[in-house]
Amino acid sequence: MVNRMRAALLATALVTVPGLALAATCGNTAAGYETWKAAFAREAQAAGVGQRGLQALAATRYAQSTINADRNQQSFSYSLERFMEVRGADTIVSQGRQRLAANPAFYASLEQRYGVPAGVIIAIHGMETGFGNFMGDSNVVSAISTLAYDCRRSDFFTPHALAALKLVDRGALSPGTQGARHGEVGHTQFLPGNVLRYGVDADGNGRVDLTNITDSLASTANFLRQKGWQPGAGYQQGQPNFRAIQEWNAASVYQQAIAIMAARIDAGS
Repeated sequence: MVNRMRAALLATALVTVPGLALAATCGNTAAGYETWKAAFAREAQAAGVGQRGLQALAATRYAQSTINADRNQQSFSYSLERFMEVRGADTIVSQGRQRLAANPAFYASLEQRYGVPAGVIIAIHGMETGFGNFMGDSNVVSAISTLAYDCRRSDFFTPHALAALKLVDRGALSPGTQGARHGEVGHTQFLPGNVLRYGVDADGNGRVDLTNITDSLASTANFLRQKGWQPGAGYQQGQPNFRAIQEWNAASVYQQAIAIMAARIDAGS
């Protein structure tokens, strides 16, 4: 998923490394990527990235498939009905109800702790990766570094690229971790900066691993709660918690689809 990142994350990075957005020159083709990478490595080191992260950056390659995907996003142009048809909403709802029925205590524990109903978490899980059946086939560090280099949205993705390198330092990502085309990782497709900010070690093994369903779904609930989710309030369009769903994805059809599918899952019929 591409989570909407607040300006504060970029501001934090800029405070940490003065002139961050100016030092490494962006580009729109692969031609300048290696030059950019060398400059960005210096910025990353100044921002506290360690040797493992720097080595991961050095090993990255310009991800043309990521650029192609970024230039060909169609969800914003679909009607709600078409979007739900294309994304298999009925299947997500059906399978989501089965998942809730199979493990009600787990979802109840998430709602008790974070206030987010099961349907919302399950709908996001189904929409993002088909309940973990496909979590991506792109190298996360290369994808996110390419987007940080690309002039189209360099300011948005640069803090996420720094976060990815720090996650490599911590062992939460490896240089070879696979994820989505925009560098998202795990069952619900967190961007690296959001892993740092909202990731939860829910299984208590000492690290946040969003390829682990327990960590991933707890992190999803935590993200929504931190974005202002009000326990017990409604989450359909026009209701208080719809704003938190809007923070998850920028596409209005995606936001509406999540709310609609979640209500159907929670209703159980």
